[in-house]
Amino acid sequence: MTRGKEGDNNQIIKNLFQELKSFADEKGGHQAVDLIDKAWEIAYASYGNKKLSDGTPFIKHHIEVALIALKEINLGIISAVCALLHSLDVSDSKTAAIITEKFGDNVLEIIQGFNKISKLQTERVSIQSDVFRNLFLSIIDDIRVILIRMAHRLNDVRNPGLLTKKQKSLFFDEIKYIYIPIAHRLGLYRIKGEMEEDLMLYEFPDIYHVIEDKIQATKSKREVYIHDFIEPIEKELIKNNFHYEIKWRTKSIPSIWAKMKKQNVSFEEVYDLFAIRIIIDSKSEKKEKEDCWRVYSLVTNIYSPNPKRLRDWVTTPKASGYESLHTTVMGPNKKWVEVQIRTVRMDEVAEKGQAAHWQYKGLMKSKDVDDWLIQIRDVLEHPEALGDEYAYKTRKSKENVFVFTPKGDLRKFPMGATILDFAYDIHTKIGNTCNGAKVNGKVVPIRYVLKNGDRVEIMTIKSQKPKPDWLGFVKSSKAKNHIKRQLKEEKYKEADIGKGILQRKFKNWKLKSTDDLINVLVKHFKLDTAIDLYYFVASDKIDLQVVKSVLQSYLNQKQEDNTESQTPQEKAKPKTEKSKTDENILYIGDKLSNINYRFAKCCNPIPGDEVFGFVTHLGSISIHRNSCPNAKRLKEQYPYRIIEVKWINLEEKPFYLVNIKITGQDQLGMVESLTRIISGDLRVNMRNINFHTKGKKFEGKVSLMIRNNDHLTQLIHKLLQVKGVEKITRVK
Repeated sequence: MTRGKEGDNNQIIKNLFQELKSFADEKGGHQAVDLIDKAWEIAYASYGNKKLSDGTPFIKHHIEVALIALKEINLGIISAVCALLHSLDVSDSKTAAIITEKFGDNVLEIIQGFNKISKLQTERVSIQSDVFRNLFLSIIDDIRVILIRMAHRLNDVRNPGLLTKKQKSLFFDEIKYIYIPIAHRLGLYRIKGEMEEDLMLYEFPDIYHVIEDKIQATKSKREVYIHDFIEPIEKELIKNNFHYEIKWRTKSIPSIWAKMKKQNVSFEEVYDLFAIRIIIDSKSEKKEKEDCWRVYSLVTNIYSPNPKRLRDWVTTPKASGYESLHTTVMGPNKKWVEVQIRTVRMDEVAEKGQAAHWQYKGLMKSKDVDDWLIQIRDVLEHPEALGDEYAYKTRKSKENVFVFTPKGDLRKFPMGATILDFAYDIHTKIGNTCNGAKVNGKVVPIRYVLKNGDRVEIMTIKSQKPKPDWLGFVKSSKAKNHIKRQLKEEKYKEADIGKGILQRKFKNWKLKSTDDLINVLVKHFKLDTAIDLYYFVASDKIDLQVVKSVLQSYLNQKQEDNTESQTPQEKAKPKTEKSKTDENILYIGDKLSNINYRFAKCCNPIPGDEVFGFVTHLGSISIHRNSCPNAKRLKEQYPYRIIEVKWINLEEKPFYLVNIKITGQDQLGMVESLTRIISGDLRVNMRNINFHTKGKKFEGKVSLMIRNNDHLTQLIHKLLQVKGVEKITRVK
């Protein structure tokens, strides 16, 4: 860089900084200027000598952002200070201490918020997605962070030559999906219009330039027309003693293009290319509405209005605070012209947004800042609802927290979620073995509460297992469900140990372990299932001496009841010793309603099948055939939940539904032969029959009502005698 250019840059910096100090003086006098000077000293010491890619001083960008915040967004001195210092790394404790000492905690918090937004990685998350908007929203606690960021992006696109292609894409996405809606809601229409122009020039440069050329080509004719249109209005305003100013402007190129698309017309067919603005100086705010309507009456007496185009934002202002009376009238040569009528105060609010509205009334206090934040939250939560009639709801959304994986993927959790919630969200196994994490490079425990923007890397250890107290600090339902399930698995293992302990005690006490005795204990200790009983025995929560006492009392009472009910002959009979049976076997049959079991649908067991029992999560027992497709997996993974099962021979034998598949060589009358044996010879009830052939082969599925396994074996043996039948298998 030549000395001459460097000297020019220094003069530019000096002029810009002097302009900033002048605006600071207007805002807050000497005290405000002192704050700007202090911020300048820190900023210049930190990056005063740093240059951009084209040699422009880096600090120039910071002064320009501060000027936008003060002049165009109408923010205060604190925001200008933060704009000057927004590139500082306040994660450094020394820098943070200096900022706090010179400016207070508020400035430090705003810069920290700005740094968080700047560090967000958007490559893997779409800016226009709900997830990103919610993350963006959740990080921010002070509205000024967003507005300074908006000033930053506005300055970026005012200097497009300094941006790379990738930066332009990212920055214009932010502008399109975040800052234009915010500017619209806050009534920052001048900034909104400029950002829309820049966005269109970036996205559709050819269309932009075509419309721009056409506007320029018709400029002289338009100026003559507007002069003729305004002249009779001015005469009436003077005649009625109004102090006024009339402005006019051609509508923005994005606005014209939007009309062309919406109405499906060419540029020449857009009838309201420009708008006339009448600004009146009302004597008092109380008379503003009346004065606006009086001017409306004067205008519509001269030119016929289109009643469908009347917009009364004087009586009912927009959510942004915008007040104005809009009408469209038929001007000379039958051309439609939009006329906007407002007071000086209304015009200032329309140009500078709600900050101007509050400052005009002297009410720029913390409550107003909160109202701004509520509206911005509402914009980000409901970007589709930006119509003029939209009435926002005053609420804050702090329900979720958003964090990143080491690869940059974004995850959402309930507010208050911990490291364990994150771990279980990745995988159950990782959650079960989680013993801490690295958050932003620092090791933290599993109880660490996640904060917005955290980058989390889970640490695991094989010996770790879920504990009941984990349920007390996880927030997500996913984590809670996985922990409960794992604890239940552990409970079954413990219950298996407890069952063994109890059975050994029964033998020592010379008692036979039966379902009746177990049910007595379950009821006495007010438990839900036998599993709970076994678990409490294993964990020493039930005293075995109490168990013995309860059972002895029950058996004594039962013996007394039996003795009283016996006849003299029965009492005289000698007692015979009962045959000993394996106390671990579950006997099942149609009349044993006191035992909670069911037949598994995966294999449909019937009496006579070799079966086993499986204790489910709910404490009930599922009966499976040993040949069941799931048998091997259940026995290998859950051996402690397997119980031996035997059938009871019943006098009244019920029927069970069984499906069989028959395959073989297709023969004439095959179906008739099979059904004759099933229904005729063996008198088996068929519920369903379905046969089909493929070439010379046939395959059939038959649903039958069978008494037991012997009955089924007899039927299959008979059917295999039919000529052509090759194979019969039992199916689900």
